[in-house]
This record gives sequence, structure tokens and C-alpha cells, in this order.
Amino acid sequence: GDWDVGIALDAMEYAKEADVLVLASGDGDFDLLLDRVRSLHKTSSEVYGVPKLTASSLIKASTKFIPIDRDLLL
Repeated sequence: GDWDVGIALDAMEYAKEADVLVLASGDGDFDLLLDRVRSLHKTSSEVYGVPKLTASSLIKASTKFIPIDRDLLL
């Protein structure tokens, strides 16, 4: 949706100045974004997501996946 496009545009704009892109989402559509910022700007990425609700393609595209579970929420 519109939020996804806005997030992607912001991420592309600021990735060149960032060391790490942090994304809290499980949406597999963001895998292309992570691949692109890594290839263009050498920006690493951390994805926070609920394991059962996070697309495997997004987990694979991230530099680091941090599962949102009870320990993280408490």
C-alpha cells in the first residue's frame, strides 16, 4: 500500500548515509528493498518480525533477523 511505498522511498533516500537499516515488518515485498540498499550503498539490515508471520524471503534478504517473541516483548 501507500505506507510501503513511503517506507521504501525513505529507506532508499537515507540508506546511503546509514550503516544499518532497521525494519520492523514481516512483509516479503521489502526483500527487494533490502537487496537494493545492500548492493547500492553496502548498507546492512536488521529485520524485527514474528517468525511465523515473516516472509522467508525477507529473512534471507536481511543481514540479521531478530525474532519478536515473548522475551523481546517483556
